[in-house]
Amino acid sequence: MAKYTCLLLDVDNTLLDFDAAERQALTDTLIHYGLPHDADALSTYHEVNRRLWAQLARGELNKNKLFAIRFLRFIEAMGLPDPGNSREMNDYYENELARHADLIPGALQALEELAEVATLATVSNGATRVQQSRIAASGIGNYMDGVYISEKMGAAKPQARLYDMVLKDLGVTDKSRVLMVGDDLLADIKGGQNAGIDTCWVNFAGEENTTGLRPTYTVHSYEELYRVVMEPEELEMVGIRDPRHRNDL
Repeated sequence: MAKYTCLLLDVDNTLLDFDAAERQALTDTLIHYGLPHDADALSTYHEVNRRLWAQLARGELNKNKLFAIRFLRFIEAMGLPDPGNSREMNDYYENELARHADLIPGALQALEELAEVATLATVSNGATRVQQSRIAASGIGNYMDGVYISEKMGAAKPQARLYDMVLKDLGVTDKSRVLMVGDDLLADIKGGQNAGIDTCWVNFAGEENTTGLRPTYTVHSYEELYRVVMEPEELEMVGIRDPRHRNDL
């Protein structure tokens, strides 16, 4: 039996390539509204957005507020006049983002292997309509025993209440067999720690951890994640067993 029999998986930059999706959706949005869309503009938006999501993780603002102000904050940071339609811009951006379900290479194969040994569920802070569309289009939903999005749940990572609701819905009572897997230290790792479960930081980009948070594990590939989750006899079966879950169902 696997060391962890329930995996709670973040979506963006854990299974789906959010950076690629964001870059294309943002570029299309800025072009649509006649705003600068060069590398400096994209970098400015990314920094503004990162700070706002960090505030969300600290409980300093809610998601509705974040969506209402992030393009306004971007416009201010760019030194541009306020056009008065920042919420409309956000809605346009989210519609564009929902169209991009870029998978991280190897994600579906990893889910196929992990689904053989554990209950899988996604836990995401993303916008509901965006994430539902991307999860369905990418095929990752075929491997999930549950799809949990904070807007629908009424709580967001890193709040322990979200994890408690997820585990109750999945019927999981032994937290020692649960692993939170994600790329965001402030949301995924802090959230898992708040909920009293082990955590695995997915650090595909080889970033430095400057937060002071210490995940139970750090992995740089899906293959390393297999070694965290599986026992030796299960690792021997990777790539050779008949899958229970099929992406073409």
